[in-house]
Amino acid sequence: MSSSSKDRLPPSTSNGSHERGKTITLAHGSGGKAMRNLINSTFVDVFDNGLLAPLEDQARISLADLTAAGDRLAFTTDSYVIDPLFFPGGDIGCLAVNGTVNDLAVSGATPLYLSCSVIIEEGLSIDVLHRIAKSMGQAARIAGVDVVTGDTKVVPRGAADKLFINTAGIGVIPANLNFGADRARPGDVVLVNGDLGNHGAAVLDARGDLALETTIESDCAPLNNLIQSMVEICPDIHSIRDATRGGLATVLNEFAQSSNCCVHINEADLPIRQDVQAMCEILGLDPLYMANEGKLVAIVPKEYARPLLATMRKHAYGEKAAIIGTVTDSPKQMVVLQTMFGGERLVDMLVGEQLPRIC
Repeated sequence: MSSSSKDRLPPSTSNGSHERGKTITLAHGSGGKAMRNLINSTFVDVFDNGLLAPLEDQARISLADLTAAGDRLAFTTDSYVIDPLFFPGGDIGCLAVNGTVNDLAVSGATPLYLSCSVIIEEGLSIDVLHRIAKSMGQAARIAGVDVVTGDTKVVPRGAADKLFINTAGIGVIPANLNFGADRARPGDVVLVNGDLGNHGAAVLDARGDLALETTIESDCAPLNNLIQSMVEICPDIHSIRDATRGGLATVLNEFAQSSNCCVHINEADLPIRQDVQAMCEILGLDPLYMANEGKLVAIVPKEYARPLLATMRKHAYGEKAAIIGTVTDSPKQMVVLQTMFGGERLVDMLVGEQLPRIC
């Protein structure tokens, strides 16, 4: 895998030092003292919680505590290979935590526990690893979850691209919640919680191929508290997803196909920043397919749409929430966009991906 000269890792050190300012060596993945020191100073101190502290090969969680919170367990996993590791508004660390928290939250679950496994390329700066771990710890505290188990592997130079992270998460779904992509019904209303496409635009800008006069920041954020506030207004949310890779268009197509209905959206109502729209026009991209990392799409009964909109706009991650469309009976399994010129066009799913290595 090639990389630009500024991203190439420095020559490896020969002493296997775990001190800050040094680089990762194969010794840090050997299972010995260097590895233990790295794990303790980088991850254990940052994630600091009672379930992680024993450093067993697994976290031991009380079933009684889980069943007291709901009647179903939500379990998810995701891997993060974003390039570059740092971008305006975030980094691979907070992205890994928030992405997994959001995958749990859109099921209706209360996210509780995460795992963290890292695959590190020999030669990565230990300072960079510390910085990313601290970002993960801060993101976990904001989201109200604990990182309770994990794994560290080091691969030779060239076998990976600096750092890959896998996070898995579990949460508990309360008995009264039943979100599903197949529950959208004609007459329902479609809401989003803010500006679309910011994450994709921020990462594209961070790769250094554009000379923008304004900085677009990623929307990377945990959505569990926002969703909880929505549930308090409307426990019967029909469908909800976070719009990550593939963006808004992909989520809406999943809803339309699973529910055998049509989703109509209005271009004039879509919250898209002017600079994101301009970037897409210059590069021939469509903001409807741009990645997000802090945006949800919800389909709700019509009578709850306005109260939900008001509630979302009171939340830090929903200040620009908007109603963007409705669900109709036909054309089935389609997403239709009402353009600002008065016409209509189909919004299909992408065959591939607009931008690689976006999360």
